[in-house]
Amino acid sequence: MTTPISLFDKLWEQHVVADLDGEASLLHIDRIFLHERTGSVALQTLEADGHRVRHPELAFCTMDHIVDTLPNRSDETRVPGGKAFIQTTRDTTRRAGIRLYDVNDPQQGIVHVISPEQGIVLPGATVVCPDSHTCTQGALGALAWGIGSSDAEHALATQTLRVLKPRSMRVSFDGALAPAVTAKDMILWLIGRYTTSGAAGHVVEFAGSTVRNLTVEARLTLCNMAVEFSAFTGIIAPDNAVFEYLLGRPFAPKGALWERAVESWRTLRTDDGATFDREILVESGMIAPMVTWGTSPQHTTAIDTAVPDPQLETDTHTRLAMERALAYMDLKPGQRLDTVTIDAAFIGSCTNSRLSDLRAAAQLLRGRRVAAGVKAICVPGSTQIKRDAEAEGLDRVFQEAGFEWRESGCSMCFFAGGESFGFRQRVASTTNRNFESRQGPETRTHLASPITVAASAVAGRLADPRKLLGGSHG
Repeated sequence: MTTPISLFDKLWEQHVVADLDGEASLLHIDRIFLHERTGSVALQTLEADGHRVRHPELAFCTMDHIVDTLPNRSDETRVPGGKAFIQTTRDTTRRAGIRLYDVNDPQQGIVHVISPEQGIVLPGATVVCPDSHTCTQGALGALAWGIGSSDAEHALATQTLRVLKPRSMRVSFDGALAPAVTAKDMILWLIGRYTTSGAAGHVVEFAGSTVRNLTVEARLTLCNMAVEFSAFTGIIAPDNAVFEYLLGRPFAPKGALWERAVESWRTLRTDDGATFDREILVESGMIAPMVTWGTSPQHTTAIDTAVPDPQLETDTHTRLAMERALAYMDLKPGQRLDTVTIDAAFIGSCTNSRLSDLRAAAQLLRGRRVAAGVKAICVPGSTQIKRDAEAEGLDRVFQEAGFEWRESGCSMCFFAGGESFGFRQRVASTTNRNFESRQGPETRTHLASPITVAASAVAGRLADPRKLLGGSHG
């Protein structure tokens, strides 16, 4: 009788080349993705050491972190030395024979957005990238995780990596989501409840009826923030929704190979009776639209509640961290979050820049205007998404509401890209990190879903989207 095993164990066992030291394993890596901020460094070092890329057809690179997202962009960028990164990436990928999604490529975009969009990431694959949010790809049933530049060089040269096997955790969301509650709210709720270290040392499988009913794009959002939960990565068993999403994508199998691939992908699920090192069960109906109040993704609460009081916290370390966060964010305990005025709103990033995100925000923005004094920016996750959104007229909805409509890239998710909202500006943002100065000098970031950010832009303060969408909530 075969012992039931988890999806993670199946993916791991299928990729072990050798056991090492009795602790780590050497895994075969199916896809390697680079971007211009770290990719050029890895490729230059590889060249200097006299190594070549072992399988250039399995490696890809995009321009997303440093490039501007302003109209009529070029190699010039706001990042000091950024032009050199861009041009070096172009030169090194050409010499290595790697497919590059260059600045003006019609398929250019954020690495974690175009990987599934192009069908580069497939169920059952191992995928690595020198970027922490590579866990996004687990939404398609791939084992995908972020690595450092040295590991990227090793993977490029050998198509393998030495990896310590993480423990396993299953988070099961069950039940229907309330109106205006999204995958972003699910992951913010989870991190807020179990802290940013809640999944340390684990691979997290997201399961349950709520997850099965999410669209593939929403699953990408859920897995994107697994790293903010300290997970090695997040994964979701692939199903018909994933297969339909991938069908016809440029790098997906075609013809008879497609049929064989789907047959194999259907086996990628956790067996009945399989056990995990840890299990968490969540009743999804209890989740409300969420927003962060502090400087960590775990500083999260429902939009219609108040800033928590550090004095009620019994753990000294946690209390001090809360006090520091409130001082940085210029907020007071007991202050209602939906009374906090904002200076800016940002819709974009690898977390929430897909077409469904833009559609959801546009639904709320249609016929409304951004509040006076609020700077609002929308950055589609890929050039393809930008074209698709424009074909639907979404660009007009955003612009008529008062949003800037930008080119694709990481943009203001990441101040290292050179773009910023300005000193101590308060931003409602669909990004994944609200660390100090993440979006600019002492910028105060409130993480939320695209619907909540759109509602906040219109209200000029953090706002409950249910009220603007006409839901039953007060």
